Amino acid sequence: MRAIVTGGAGFIGSHVADALVARGDEVVVVDSLATGRREHVPEAATLVVRDIREPLEDVFDDARPEAVFHLAAQADVRVAVERPLEDAEINVLGTVRVLEAARRHGAQVVFSSTGGAIYGECDGPAEETAPLRPVSPYGASKLCGEEYLRTYNRLHGTIHVALRYGNVYGPRQDPHGEAGVVAIFLGALARGEQARIFGDGTQTRDYVYVGDVARATLAALGQEGGVFNVGTGRETSVLELYALCRDAAGSTTDAEHAPARLGELQRSVLDPRRAADELGFAAMVALEDGLASTWEFVSGDPQLAGKGHAGDR
Repeated sequence: MRAIVTGGAGFIGSHVADALVARGDEVVVVDSLATGRREHVPEAATLVVRDIREPLEDVFDDARPEAVFHLAAQADVRVAVERPLEDAEINVLGTVRVLEAARRHGAQVVFSSTGGAIYGECDGPAEETAPLRPVSPYGASKLCGEEYLRTYNRLHGTIHVALRYGNVYGPRQDPHGEAGVVAIFLGALARGEQARIFGDGTQTRDYVYVGDVARATLAALGQEGGVFNVGTGRETSVLELYALCRDAAGSTTDAEHAPARLGELQRSVLDPRRAADELGFAAMVALEDGLASTWEFVSGDPQLAGKGHAGDR
């Protein structure tokens, strides 16, 4: 299969590109390298350095994709709050450019959306039919992207799919870019610094390993449209997560606490049953095992030096 992976030099996108190459697909990675890293692109893939806000037709015409895995995004909630226009330009207008370029070749789009930022506060594992209550411009822009997919499916008869990821963690996540809490905790521990927890640490999230997310993303290909949660259905508090990170790092360093941040969710967890029933997907990597793999990566990567603080992602 001929596939394009937007954001394929980034955290999740590079793992999707790896999985496609491993099964023998022809892969073109489209990435601006603003946050992605060239060395994360598999050797067998072709890298085109391009921002999705720029014209994409020539790239798609050269690649003639049958499938497009759209993972390029502005993924930092704090950036979205501070610069909502930039967030919308990338996550909304960029997505429309991808949809239009894909339409020229009849390619199916698998879109990376978000669970927590779209559902808002959860009173239990959120199903795909749960109320959608974004609490940040990031969540609103991702929801807008989903609506464009649904509109194209109705208007053009396409079968694009949206995947609502939980809190994805794993190797290659940069603690300074989209600021995933696992990468920040492990990065601080690798540098011998004290990690910071905002609030009392009882807020919970659904942490899902990036290798599992890549499997789910490929499993969505060929589905007749729809929206699917990609998570574990299990909640872990920030306090519990830090304890597990400390165990993975073999550290005894305590975290420091800071005041809770305005708008932070207290509870976010996804119901994964639709993905199990229709995609045949279930998360397989236990949190302890995934943290061990992530620590191995973080502790061995000299480029991850610097400072970061754990947020609500």
